[in-house]
Formats: sequence, C-alpha cells, structure tokens
Amino acid sequence: MITGIVKNKIDKIWTDLWAGGITNPLTVIEQLTYFMFIRSLDEKELENEEFEHMTGQKMEKIFPQSEVGQSMRWSKFKEKDARVIFEIVSQRVFPAIKKLKYGQLPDFNERGELIEIPDNIYKKEEGKAAFARYMEGATFLIPTPQVLQKIITGLDDLYEHDISDLDMQGDLYEYMLGKLATAGQNGQFRTPKHIREMMVELLAPTPEDYIIDPACGTAGFLVSASEYLRKNYEDTMTNEQWEHFTSTAFTGFDTDYTMLRISAMNLMLHSITNPEIDYKDSVSKQNQISSKYTICLANPPFKGSIDAESINDDLKAVTNTKKTELLFLALFLRLLRTGGRCACIVPDGVLFGSSKAHKSIRKELVENHNLQAVISMPSGVFKPYAGVSTAILIFTKTEAGGTENIWFYDMKADGFTLDDKRSEIPENDIPDIIKRFHSLEKEGNRERTEQSFFVPKEEVVKNDYDLSINKYKKVEYIPVEYPPTSEILAEIKELQKKISEGIDELEAMLEV
Repeated sequence: MITGIVKNKIDKIWTDLWAGGITNPLTVIEQLTYFMFIRSLDEKELENEEFEHMTGQKMEKIFPQSEVGQSMRWSKFKEKDARVIFEIVSQRVFPAIKKLKYGQLPDFNERGELIEIPDNIYKKEEGKAAFARYMEGATFLIPTPQVLQKIITGLDDLYEHDISDLDMQGDLYEYMLGKLATAGQNGQFRTPKHIREMMVELLAPTPEDYIIDPACGTAGFLVSASEYLRKNYEDTMTNEQWEHFTSTAFTGFDTDYTMLRISAMNLMLHSITNPEIDYKDSVSKQNQISSKYTICLANPPFKGSIDAESINDDLKAVTNTKKTELLFLALFLRLLRTGGRCACIVPDGVLFGSSKAHKSIRKELVENHNLQAVISMPSGVFKPYAGVSTAILIFTKTEAGGTENIWFYDMKADGFTLDDKRSEIPENDIPDIIKRFHSLEKEGNRERTEQSFFVPKEEVVKNDYDLSINKYKKVEYIPVEYPPTSEILAEIKELQKKISEGIDELEAMLEV
C-alpha cells in the first residue's frame, strides 16, 4: 500500500522533473521508467553475485567486467558528483541499455565506442527481453546534472527505505500512472484501477488461462489479472504454471512505443519478466492471430482514423466499418478460442447505434455467441479524461449461439464522485455487481424497476438487437400528493406577512 510519505517522495521527484522543464506526465513516467529499469539491472546483478558467492556456481553477468562496464552499475555511480553521474548515465548507461541483448549489456572500447553484442542464433533472449526490445527508440531527456542527481537520490531513497517488495513497486508505478490525466490522440485513456479489477473479478481467470489485451496501453488490465492470480492461486501454483505466468500467460499489443516501454516495465514490476508485449496494429492485416487466447480484457480506443485498406478482411466480414470500437469487438471474437471469455468497455453508441455495422456486430454477439451481461456505467467514470458514457460487455465465444437471457445492471456509483475530482465516497455498486454476476441463478425474479434484471433474447431481437438498458428498464413513478391550492396560498400570504414585518423593523432601526 502506498502511504502518504511515499506519495510525497514521488511527488518531490515529479516536481524536480517539472522544474527541469519536463512537464508532460507521460514523458516524466517514461524517463523514471528508464531509471527504475537501470536500478533493477544492478539489483539483479547483485543477486547473481550473492548466489555465485554462496554456491560457487558461475552466473552470467549483466554488466561487462571492465572498469567502464562496472562504472555503469547503479550502486557504483549513485553517490558520485552530479556531473560525473550525468556523464556516466548519458554517455555510457543509456546507450548501453538501448543495446541490451541476451540479458547482457555491451562494453565500450578504449576510444569510448560501444561494442555491440553479436547476434547468437543459439542463445534465446530472456529475462527482461520485452522491455529491452523497446529501449532502442528511447531518448535521454534529463536536462542537467543537478536534476539527474535529484532523481537518482530520490529513487534510491524510495527503494532503500519504502519499497520492500514487488507489490510495493507495482503500487508505486500505479500511483505514477494515475497522474496521466489526458487522453491520447487516438482516444485511448487509462482505465481506472477499480474498474479493471471489477472486470477481472467478473471473469475470474485461472493460472491456465492465456490473457490478452490487444490495446494494452500501460498494461493495466494485464497487471490487474496478474494480481488476481497471485491473490487467489499463489500458494497452489505449480512450477509449470509459474513459468506460464512469467511469460506466455499475458499478451499485449499497442501502436505506441512509449506505451509499450511503460507496459513492459509495469509487468516486470509485477513479476512478469518476459510477457508477450508487441508493436501491432490489432485491427490491421498485420495481425492474423486467431483462436489463441482464453480471456480478453480490454478498453479499446473509441476514435481515431483508420485506413480502410489496412483493416483486416476478417473483421470487415463481421462489421463493415472504420469505427474502431466495432472492429475491436469483431477482433475479440477472432482472438478467442471457442469457450474463451471477454469483458470489454464500449461507448454507449455501440449498444444502440442504428447503422448496419452497429447492428451486425450486436447480432453477431447475440445470435452466434453467448452474450451474458451488459453493465451500464455512469458517464463520470472516466473523468478527468472524458465524460463519455460507457458500458461493459461480457460474452463467451461459442460460434454456436447460446444467448438466452441477457443480464443488465445499471451502475449508479463506483465509489468515487462523478466529477473531475473523483473523490472517494461510500456509495459503490461494484461489490454488488460482482456478487450478483456470480449468482445469476438468483436474478431471474427481479423486476425491470430494479437495478439489475434479465431480458430474454427474443425481446432484444425484436428491438433490432438494441442493448441499451433504458430500452428495457421500467421507471417506477411514485405519485406525489400536494396540499390544496388554498392551503399553499395561505402559506405564501403568511410568508409575505413575515417579510413585511421584517422590513418594517429594519426601517425603524435605520430611523433611530
């Protein structure tokens, strides 16, 4: 759990970067990500050295054994003069980590030139490969030695005194990501942690699952899924399941290299050392993956221009459109194995849009698969990013139908105010949503006036596959009895009399 002290320390580092001219929150997080990674390499090296000393077993080294190579270690440079740290990090460490290969950093020759590690077809890249893969385009942006020293000192203080385990590192990163308060240019924005956790709880993944988010951003859904697995299965998982957990269990795609770097670091800090994080335009012809995953968790972009020629023909066959929110629904179905489940966020327009493309994707879900639930969320859930109204769709890929009754829930509160401040409040429907969803057999007798209820498939079909809750919810009007008009007039006259008497008293006081 992140305490006020830890928040104050990370805010201080953030302020130092801000004062140094780095004001974009995403850039701040990206730069801090690099330094967290640099420190983690030295921590891993120290662990290897300790293991080697205790067992006598030779371990592969991350850092070159030369004087220059050893000077790149966090523990060696952190207490040096600010100008020396700046030179080491900018001229040696940063160029080296951009060329990290096979879990090893390259060395420098006598002229200060980097000696790249040659490709080795017999050696498989391992460890932090996912993050290292996206370091090549990284840029060192720290403006001065003084700012860099403050970052190094601040982070080292956090790690030495406040961050005791991977959970704490993950919480720290989550707090930093919480500072992202603007939507991306393609309409992507960070899904609040409590909403992600609710969606994971609804699907309840197991250690055997293959989990994907094809628009992963900062990998929030994958992190939430990993935390759920550790919370519920950590004591019972086999070695094979742990191996799966650290590598093949989690897959994420994105078209933003900054996001890929951040998501790879985010997963690494949650014990997932080698996830399948790839640069991929998920709805394009570049992505041919089909029937591979058992769980899909996503909040795909709701806008952004897509070249019609680049859209995968498989998706256009399901919904012929350029709208990303519709194409991603078709993509989820293609990515999942038969029996695979999906929980995804869609804008309200998907639920009731009247275009042929809107209707076709809803028909596909209802007729050819098992659409289980539509959870309507209040429009303030994504503030301060956006005020868009959204819903969560939960469905299972069957390719043989299966939809009989669709469960609707009208979420009114998520535990936070629905304004830009998003302050915590007691009202919260999320525990109730989870409880009811996992006991759907008890939901059959609920009235349409209640917060949740079933709607038969036949009724949805008659309404052009409309999935908006307002189409089916009944509003209960409670008659209000008002007093007779004569009584209301009498009260008004009495109020006027009191006002007149008050004015007379004020006038009398002024005359005195």
